[in-house]
Amino acid sequence: MSQDSVVPGELGDPAVRAAEVPEPGAVTIVVPTFNESANVRRLLQLITESVPARLPCEVVFVDDSTDDTPQVIREAAQDCPFPVTVLHREEPAGGLGGAVVEGIKAAGSDWIVVMDGDCQHPPSLVPDLVATGERANAGLVVASRYIKGGSRAGLAGSYRVAVSRGATWLTKALFPRRLHGISDPMSGFFAIRRSVVTAEVLQPLGYKILLELAVRSRPRQVTEVPFVFQDRFAGESKSTAREGLRFLRHLVGLRTASPVARMVVFGLIGATGFVPNLLGLYALTGLGMHYLPAEIVANQFGVAWNFLLIERLLFRDRRRHRRLWDRLCRFALLANADLVLRIPLIALLVGAFGMGVLPATALALVTTFVLRFIGTEALVYLPRRRPAKPPVPARAGAAQQGEPCEQTP
Repeated sequence: MSQDSVVPGELGDPAVRAAEVPEPGAVTIVVPTFNESANVRRLLQLITESVPARLPCEVVFVDDSTDDTPQVIREAAQDCPFPVTVLHREEPAGGLGGAVVEGIKAAGSDWIVVMDGDCQHPPSLVPDLVATGERANAGLVVASRYIKGGSRAGLAGSYRVAVSRGATWLTKALFPRRLHGISDPMSGFFAIRRSVVTAEVLQPLGYKILLELAVRSRPRQVTEVPFVFQDRFAGESKSTAREGLRFLRHLVGLRTASPVARMVVFGLIGATGFVPNLLGLYALTGLGMHYLPAEIVANQFGVAWNFLLIERLLFRDRRRHRRLWDRLCRFALLANADLVLRIPLIALLVGAFGMGVLPATALALVTTFVLRFIGTEALVYLPRRRPAKPPVPARAGAAQQGEPCEQTP
């Protein structure tokens, strides 16, 4: 990651020196960008016109661009009466949401305002977001299109309006408690106190960082202000079908964050495995195979199906802990051990405890299911323990955590 800072005082204008050092209550404006070279100059102009006179500020661009956006930002920053920093990421982990997390880590102010780089979020509202948060003693202030005084006017096309509304309804239905009091969880324009954010717990995927913040580390006090969603100044929207799929995967990851929720989804996925299992059994017996070996082979179709869904939907973020073949072999052994364990367990319940066959079978199914879930999570997807390495003395001038960023004055 490379970091460039442009300090306006270096231009020799003493009138802007008072804005160089953020004061208590000041704001860091975090702007994630991806190929927004046609918009950033206009955005900085709008910030200059509306924010510094009311609130000391700094602007941090976290850039994942493949065009000349970083250079355009550096050039435009020469005319700004506030510090402007460009953090360019060579590997854009987490998408625009990941960029926001990097900006939050780099922020030096009490308040952080997150906004897009396409000028659809009006910078004139930044001081109002912070002032509203101070008055309400809130940790999070959301700029909402869906309360009185707000509008989604800049959301072009009925298709995008429908998608936005559908995504809002879906997220509020999945997280009714966490999103209580937030009418616009899809908003990318909000202010949050630096003290209420624990960046290390965030696992963003895509561009809906507000949803990530609200679900994983929601402040107790949340308030909203209305805003009118503006037309994009230049360029085209980055919302694509691929981003939509990433958003859905993100929803699944958030919803299955608790062990109970993961177990429920694990069970639902397991239930879908009966379909390939039965189809395989039908095909194999139709080809003349005896039903007993056909049962064993057909069970592998269900195992493969379940493994695929669990990999993609349930434990996607934990796949890096083991190699694919290692995960597959462990999962297959656990799934087939379920069959081996179930029959002796049923015999024990019937013979030793006098249970009927049906209740004994039901209890065995529940027991082996719970054991299979625990085994899958613990033996397949949890990180392997590694011996702790002795601390390496920090080099002089190097950052205490992570690799030092290359800094260009």
